Amino acid sequence: MNTSQNQARGQNFHALHQNWYEFPEDGAAEAWTYTSEFTYVPGEKVEFHTNSSAEYYSIEVIRDGRKPQRVYHAEELPGQTFPTPVDASVRGCGWPVTHSWDLPEDLESGAYLVLTHARNNAGEDIEHQHFFVVRAALPGASSEILFVLGTTTWMAYNNWGGSNHYEGNYEGPDVNAMAPILSSQRPWAKGQVWLPVGAPRIPIELSPEMGAIPRYAGVEWAYLHGYSKYYAAAGWASFERHFTIWAENNGYALEYATQHDLHYRPELLNHYKCVVIVGHDEYWSAEMRDSIDAYVDNGGNVARFGANFIWQVRLEDSGQTQVCYKYTAQEHDPVMGTDLQSTLTTAWESPLVNRPGASTFGLNGFHCVYSGFGGWNPRNSGGYVVYRNDHWVFAGCDLYFGDCFGMSAKVFGYEVDGVDFTFSKGLPYPTGSDGAPDNLEILAMNASGLEEEDHGNKGSVLYAGDADIEFKVTELYGQDTPNLRQENQYGAGQMAIFSRNNGTVFNAGSCEWVNGLRLREPFTEQITRNVLDRFVGETV
Repeated sequence: MNTSQNQARGQNFHALHQNWYEFPEDGAAEAWTYTSEFTYVPGEKVEFHTNSSAEYYSIEVIRDGRKPQRVYHAEELPGQTFPTPVDASVRGCGWPVTHSWDLPEDLESGAYLVLTHARNNAGEDIEHQHFFVVRAALPGASSEILFVLGTTTWMAYNNWGGSNHYEGNYEGPDVNAMAPILSSQRPWAKGQVWLPVGAPRIPIELSPEMGAIPRYAGVEWAYLHGYSKYYAAAGWASFERHFTIWAENNGYALEYATQHDLHYRPELLNHYKCVVIVGHDEYWSAEMRDSIDAYVDNGGNVARFGANFIWQVRLEDSGQTQVCYKYTAQEHDPVMGTDLQSTLTTAWESPLVNRPGASTFGLNGFHCVYSGFGGWNPRNSGGYVVYRNDHWVFAGCDLYFGDCFGMSAKVFGYEVDGVDFTFSKGLPYPTGSDGAPDNLEILAMNASGLEEEDHGNKGSVLYAGDADIEFKVTELYGQDTPNLRQENQYGAGQMAIFSRNNGTVFNAGSCEWVNGLRLREPFTEQITRNVLDRFVGETV
């Protein structure tokens, strides 16, 4: 990992706020690979772009899951090095095709790892992991469930080359600023595709003692072990992979696609009874939302075991370029003030976009999104409080009103989605003020917040502080005042369900739901089975 762009590691250095990333380094034996596309169908050609300073390297392709299976292997490929632009994260690496593979006609739909192996200067094996998806040759032939992977969110957090939608060298090597434009033509950052056992997740596992400083286990571990700062925030390794393994262990066949497929191939959805989304899907395009909305209107069912639905993106160059100006959209996004202003790359809840996230998924990430880490209620139980225990979603769970579940696996945490709500006679109801459907039922929930609290404990360094609450109130109300902050600081993440026309949407409302499946938390497993079985027509 090249850390030459870091500031001097003196008293002011802190990994939370410094930019560190992977980039080709002169004199070191390295090997990185990316593919031209995110998804393919059997019979198509996969083109590999590899930059390797080793004499030889190999490529191995593995279908990942409960029992990973090698499907392709190429040895003794000659290493070649190519110039890498300083702004490769923005405009792509530009490496030529160095190898290709014609996918077999009978290749199974799934998630495929690309492992590039080489020897470093010390004779040790080095490995880079890349990833692509194979869609079904005949959509719906082997499964009624389409598993959609959050590739636009992966792109947003991928900092290989120096920049992502959070920080980086976009404005020059001596400036740390988020990049509003990102390229898919680069490798995935270390940890997004594969992780060693024991890599920490974002929520705090043990309740902090009184007076403790906020902790960010994922960032600390990443810096210590040479992984991407954002490995725990988005990617196959931290989220979707665990659902695949659980599904295969429990007899659920899946076919695979990506968010990019929803954008460019909405017709895929017509072949499935249920669409599954897992983990962290923060970034969506209008076209992706259109695909999901039309699917539900036509009788499709969406099972969302994830959270943090908040940012609109635009895809350009056939999906190779992703645009999201986020906090600075009003000042810098070129569609501002034009006929295309509805595609402004800011929060869906912005009055300038006026397409509330809750209208698609029932909940949104603009509400009060954080829970269970840093300075956001770090002593949260990490579970859900049940309110409508007689709903079919909880069938077979033996849950009572007011029961809590999922605490041992911290299934409620990191980032959670919700809506504005009120209580009446002990039960929560949406107010509808933020676009929630009239028939939305809040099934369970827990507390969340938007402003990271600073208790002044000696040694504290906060990750986000008040940046998000400032953005929300300014975006919604056109001003930032203490009263507006107080009114918008606290809320709840929720599990909810609603129907629209002929379809139904279930939303677990938490990024960490999948951790309950990973750890086999019994209530999380039973609820997941209930939703999937109901949505494909099985009796619950």
